[in-house]
Amino acid sequence: MAPSSLAPPAVPMELHAGNRHRLVAALRAHLSASARPHRGLVLLQGGEEQTRYCTDHLELFRQESYFAYLFGVREPGFYGAIDVASGKSILFAPRLPSDYAVWMGEIKPLSYFKDTYKVDMVFYVDEIAQVLQDRFGDDGKPLLFLLYGKNTDSGIYSKPASFEGIKKFDTDLSILHPVLTECRVIKSDMELALIQYANDVSSEAHIENSAVLHYGHAAAPNDRILNDGDMALMDMGAEYHFYGSDITCSYPINGKFNKKQIVIYNAVLKAHNDVISHMRPGVNWMDMHKLAERAILESLEKEQILRGDVNDMMARRLGAVFMPHGLGHLLGIDTHDPGGYPEGLEKPKEPGLSSLRTTRELKEGMVITVEPGCYFIDALLTQMRDDPVSSKFFNWEEVEKYKSFGGVRIESDLYVTAQGCRNLTNCPREIWEIEAVMAGAPWPLPASSSSATPAENGMSKAS
Repeated sequence: MAPSSLAPPAVPMELHAGNRHRLVAALRAHLSASARPHRGLVLLQGGEEQTRYCTDHLELFRQESYFAYLFGVREPGFYGAIDVASGKSILFAPRLPSDYAVWMGEIKPLSYFKDTYKVDMVFYVDEIAQVLQDRFGDDGKPLLFLLYGKNTDSGIYSKPASFEGIKKFDTDLSILHPVLTECRVIKSDMELALIQYANDVSSEAHIENSAVLHYGHAAAPNDRILNDGDMALMDMGAEYHFYGSDITCSYPINGKFNKKQIVIYNAVLKAHNDVISHMRPGVNWMDMHKLAERAILESLEKEQILRGDVNDMMARRLGAVFMPHGLGHLLGIDTHDPGGYPEGLEKPKEPGLSSLRTTRELKEGMVITVEPGCYFIDALLTQMRDDPVSSKFFNWEEVEKYKSFGGVRIESDLYVTAQGCRNLTNCPREIWEIEAVMAGAPWPLPASSSSATPAENGMSKAS
């Protein structure tokens, strides 16, 4: 593969100023709807450096995501405030000891942070109470909107800001989290440019690097030797200025698909392409998940791995046997970006559907992954064999041939447009493309070797 020609795009701090502007507008609308005055301050606490357990080894710092969204600050120990009435922004920087300069480098002046992060004012963290009281306490106790709410992917609650003297302020823990989370769901053009770059880098990495796998975890690390005839499943994505990507490719490690690999790969590819072709604003994500399930079940029935009526299989939730995870997730500053289940939207309880990270209707400006998969998981297949009703749908003689197969997943990152969607990911997907690239062909393939041209909804069409 030729050396990459990708160059990191500039990161304008206007991106974060725009995010703050959208938050202020949304908060004002929320307050107006409940006949409340446009007063108060948003106050967020940034991330802190952490050491490895009881040692003094500092882990790699990554900014808290909501704070990164609003301020773009890379350093730890900061607070940030936004005045709802005026929209003015304030950063509070940690006051570093003088010996910091000996061990860690230059101590930046407050003016550096004001200029770098394009905020209206900067003070020290130990001045928070005094600054907020002096500047915003004309009508009594200033009101602080603090971030507190549940992340519906992790089940963990965000930590509201805390500082010495906070008891002298009125606080609101209910408004900010849902409003700010909803702001993060819709991406601006500047945010999209960073997500696109992360996708470009990740797409190149997937093509170039065939040694990074994603079957491992702490209890079962990536220590298995791949053998001729195995499928590799790579799930990885780069991050650039907080914004990420999430891409999965599946391919045969010897460069040639065998018959069983062709069957399962094409089943998943059909599900992937069917979903993308149907995506547009107003489409319900649970319907897209079921569409992917149906495509996979139809392919398995066609290959006589399953037998019977696909509608009956869907009613028995057999799609969840082969694809137990959800179809995809919102993507942005976090791999699993928040906002999948806003207030009032409940998670479904049925197998497979209960794993969905959102059941929302698609909106223009969303970035969401499409990642159908088909796996042969012993634990789930055993449950089906023991179920007298479900068992009859399986051709167990054929299923046995796939018991050691593992699985296939194909994942792309999609941006929802006004008319449909745009695929931000650029990896070989068709079997002939994968085999050509693994044989040494450049990517993208030369036009003479391809009969496809880009089309709407992230798909390709015959030329």
